[in-house]
Amino acid sequence: MLRFLSLKFGRLYRYLKFIFLVSLLVVMLMNTQSLFASFQKNELMDRRFINLNKCPACFGTSWCRKFMNGQITFETWGRLRFLDFFNVKNVYFAQYGEPREGTRRIVLKRMGSNQELADIDQKICKRATGRPRCDLIQAVYKTEFARLNGEVRLLTPEVVEGWSDLVYCPSQRLLDRIVRRYAETKDSGSFLLKNLKDTERMQLLLTLAFNPEPLVLQTVWGKKSVPFVDFLGVCSTLVFNITIICSVWEFLYKPVVTIYNLKKKILSILENYIRLDFFFFFLNTDVNFRGSVLSGRSGEIIVIGNLKTKKVDKNFVSTDRPENWDEWYESKFEDCDKEACLSFSKDILCSRTTADHNYYAICQNLLSKHATWRGTSGGLLHDPPAEIAKDGRLEALLDECANPKKHYGRFQAAKELREYLVNLSKNVRMNSDS
Repeated sequence: MLRFLSLKFGRLYRYLKFIFLVSLLVVMLMNTQSLFASFQKNELMDRRFINLNKCPACFGTSWCRKFMNGQITFETWGRLRFLDFFNVKNVYFAQYGEPREGTRRIVLKRMGSNQELADIDQKICKRATGRPRCDLIQAVYKTEFARLNGEVRLLTPEVVEGWSDLVYCPSQRLLDRIVRRYAETKDSGSFLLKNLKDTERMQLLLTLAFNPEPLVLQTVWGKKSVPFVDFLGVCSTLVFNITIICSVWEFLYKPVVTIYNLKKKILSILENYIRLDFFFFFLNTDVNFRGSVLSGRSGEIIVIGNLKTKKVDKNFVSTDRPENWDEWYESKFEDCDKEACLSFSKDILCSRTTADHNYYAICQNLLSKHATWRGTSGGLLHDPPAEIAKDGRLEALLDECANPKKHYGRFQAAKELREYLVNLSKNVRMNSDS
């Protein structure tokens, strides 16, 4: 019976695949003229395509000159506009050339889906005029993003309250760092708002309010410890410097030794996430298989899901001393059948100097049996070999890391899990070589 069902589903899959390929061929034939035009034209020089016509109601302009000079071109498939229907994440591969450095591969990512970007435009219009549609360029000068003029010395926590996850736990030190490291100005290095041009100031505030991902990349310390993607610049598009990327979920069915090495790297990154900065620690509240990728050249994990990253000022917490500030915070386990489930208190995370949230997020949504993604459950190690599973230690550590039974058990379980994976990967490699 099972064999009959597998054969039936196999035929159905091949049939649907055939229909898809035929449909794609028909679409290509219907768009033959536009196909030739796509290969002849560099659309990255089109002001409308890169949304340069929206500025200063945009996220920055530091790389616009490179676009206009033709230094950036789409790779083959990226030139076919009818494929944008499938590219809901607005991520493109491109070639970037410098006369002295030659050409290298980069990744262009818009600051949201088409709908998300349209929603941002509507929010700007509503703040300025009360209506969802307006002239963006005129409207942005009527919003609070333009009211912080050159006479305002500092960006303060009261101004950014409730804007985005990056400043959910605001402190003056954090905001000073964001302004000081803002890369869309030639005169970066000062924490004084008055040193920014009016358009630069507006774009900084817009980014902080609607999509702070570039600011996370600019303000992070110790990139070797936590390998975020390299920030190159903005022209209504966030530019990533990654040679090849593939989602971690694609490793679900890779060889055992590869998966163990991958897990070890993830746990190492998490430890550095917490110890990354003497003054701040990072909290990633949106961990899933799509948000972490691998660099094809180095095989290292690159963190790309930075939109919902919080930064907590440890010095501010220890000075302000809110209730229970020095107690270790344990995130509570949540068992649900949805993807990327996380249960946590934002307010408590903002008021503690030590938390196990990052361990919880990784073990719950990537490593343990509780992780689910695209209909697949069981995490990266969904079916360990019998010789590894027989003593039950790996499963016990993963379960304690995701759903601890002991007080502060997740901290200890994560430490032991990393050590266990280090030894396990060595043994598996030695056995495979012999």
